[in-house]
Amino acid sequence: MGQARPSMQELIQRRRGAGFVGRRGELDAFRANFGLPPDDERHRFVFHVHGNAGVGKSWLLRQFEQTARQEYGGLTARVDESADGVVEAMAAISTAFGRQGHVCTALDRKLALYRQRRHEAEAIAVDGESVAPSAGGITAARAGLAGLSLVPGVGALAGAVDPVSLAQGTDRVRAALSSRFRDHKDVQLVLDPVRALTPLLVREVSQAAAAAPWVVLCFDTYERTGPLLDPWLRTLLTSERYGSLPDNTVIVLAGQTRLDPGCWADLSEVVAELPLEPFTDAEARQLLAAKGITDEPVVRDVLRLSGRLPVLVSTLAENAGGPDGVDDPSASAVERFLKWERDPVRRSAALAGALPRLLDEDVFRAALDGDVPRSGDEDTAELFGRLRALPFVSGRAGHIRYHDVVRAPMLRLRRTTSPQRWSAAHTRLAESFARWRETAAADLEPAAEPQRERWLRERWRAPRLEESYHLLCARPAAALPGVLRDGIDACDAGPEAARPWARTLLDAGEDSGDETLRAWGRDALAALEDERRRGIEVMGLLLDRAELDRADRVGALVVRGWHRRSVEEYDEALADFERALDLDPGCVRARFGGVVVHRAAGDTDGALAALDRADALDPGAAWIARERGETYRRARRHEEALEWLDRVVEADPADPVAWGSRGQTKAALGRAQEALADFDRAIGLRGDYVWALVRRARLRGAAGDVAGALEDLDRAEELEPEVAGTAGQRGEVHRLSGRHEEAVAQYDRALARDPGYTWALGSRAMALEALGRRAEALADLERAVALDPGYAWAVAQRERLLSNGPSGTGG
Repeated sequence: MGQARPSMQELIQRRRGAGFVGRRGELDAFRANFGLPPDDERHRFVFHVHGNAGVGKSWLLRQFEQTARQEYGGLTARVDESADGVVEAMAAISTAFGRQGHVCTALDRKLALYRQRRHEAEAIAVDGESVAPSAGGITAARAGLAGLSLVPGVGALAGAVDPVSLAQGTDRVRAALSSRFRDHKDVQLVLDPVRALTPLLVREVSQAAAAAPWVVLCFDTYERTGPLLDPWLRTLLTSERYGSLPDNTVIVLAGQTRLDPGCWADLSEVVAELPLEPFTDAEARQLLAAKGITDEPVVRDVLRLSGRLPVLVSTLAENAGGPDGVDDPSASAVERFLKWERDPVRRSAALAGALPRLLDEDVFRAALDGDVPRSGDEDTAELFGRLRALPFVSGRAGHIRYHDVVRAPMLRLRRTTSPQRWSAAHTRLAESFARWRETAAADLEPAAEPQRERWLRERWRAPRLEESYHLLCARPAAALPGVLRDGIDACDAGPEAARPWARTLLDAGEDSGDETLRAWGRDALAALEDERRRGIEVMGLLLDRAELDRADRVGALVVRGWHRRSVEEYDEALADFERALDLDPGCVRARFGGVVVHRAAGDTDGALAALDRADALDPGAAWIARERGETYRRARRHEEALEWLDRVVEADPADPVAWGSRGQTKAALGRAQEALADFDRAIGLRGDYVWALVRRARLRGAAGDVAGALEDLDRAEELEPEVAGTAGQRGEVHRLSGRHEEAVAQYDRALARDPGYTWALGSRAMALEALGRRAEALADLERAVALDPGYAWAVAQRERLLSNGPSGTGG
């Protein structure tokens, strides 16, 4: 008879009784596997659940067992860390099968005999004289058969025992046992129980699989048992040494670490990896609601204190709502993460290592100083090596970091149990990062470079941010004003510096429990969401809410003005520069900004008037003469531009911008060779001068030097990838050399980066026309004119094409 179908009431009761929330994706994957025949390539014979302590691996494993039994009629067994060897694992499987009605009679008898013979063997006194090991003894030792907790007196330490010494012990045991036991099989049972017992286990599993649709063997806490069980399980899966496992057997492994690639890498096709992360916000709230906890303040406390780690959410849910509110579970969480580490020095080192956001050995040493007793650098290196091996530690770019759900309760435990030690430890770390930052600053050239330039340099920025983080953790109120002032320079440098600065505020707020820091971090990150606007909104926050002195207010206004200029908010930018000049009339960056904004808005007279005002305050300043020349150049008053730029390069021959501007002016005047010489000089002074590289490429291409032009453009794209203008100029070089297919491809690249790039549309039209694709060329010109009705060249070329006239020279 087939198995009776459960009633609706039974199914509802199962779901209510399970108390299982979340992990639906993992559970669905496990269920779906039972719907695939074993010979289907999609079927998986092994599931590997992995994640940090407390993330819900054991909980999910129990649900897997329940699902296999109740929904699919399977026979299940679970092995945990109490099994400290292969024999104990087999015994656990036999016991679990027996509880479900499948008694493993032959295996149980053999296990009982093994325990009896082993007890007798342990009572044998083996003399301590050295015995030369036999070849068989060495083979057994090296194969690990005698080492998997099977030799009396060795146990789980076998991995640290020299194979020759182990083989000698095995030989002595064999000799003693042979004199005691008449049956040679008893000697082999004691010395190699895996070989004697595993065939019986396979036979029991086969018999069970013949009577049940599925057999599911679960191995929990696999980070502990894996080193002992890996070779044995691999042999069961890939060899018939012990017999053939039935194909309706599924193995589930659950542990903190990934599987050993040396054992499992070539089995990836039959292993389903199920990495577990903390609950999502919705899953955690669902669990709390299932336990009757819906009061929003209590829910928020549970989410904050638990890090949405399932075991902590569940624990807090059981205790929430009492008269004292929600208790912090940090101590129990840390105990769970470090339960395998009993050495007090190593435990202290693991807690100290949680303080920095990122660790290398130098940072680890600074974290230990004054906090963890050790003998010296060798001790530190050993402790760091052990730390790297912990399952909740991962590596990245030469550094390691703790998983967030592990680090957070460790930090709370340190902060709440000893606030003074917490502050002192963070202060020491801040001092260490300050020294590393100063060393980096001393190596930077020139020594007096602006702070915004330093913020662009990872070598300086990284220790500065970590210094700030630890200062904020140690003394939030005292450190906050200085870190907020850093935000001006970080935002001046751009998003790559500004976002890590804002993240540092938020991290320090979360880790120190300081709501003021947390709010600043959240608000700053939200203000930086639109990278195009750079630091405009952040500067507004600082100007409105931070306690800035006059110099800092000037700095914030100037940075905001420049960023507003970049998004074409010209009136607002001018207002910021004027406010800055009201506070500090001598601020060159504000005056310079005013000139640039007037010029960008097409107000040549306004730009020249701003330069006149600057000249009245600082007569003869080199930057003023250079900007006059640049202003005239952009207004296409080339003769006047050249007059001023000649003065600048004569006064300061090391100014690459002046050489580049003069080169472009000479190019506009038709003096191509002189222009090339000026661009050569500009690029010689500053090899990363992308603007000059692109313009020199244009001149080289027009002169027929295609290789030189492409070399310049290659360098420009290497320095600033994904710039539309560089791809467009590459297309122009190809077009002018008659390589129209390559030209069209490059114009396509440029327009993919900037669909509104009208010059590229016009030039692509010329290349398309040369290829005989006149309809496409006309479409490009129509689009260019639609985007810019004042684009006279495109209008003329469109009219020419419509009247079938000859080609123009390019846009």
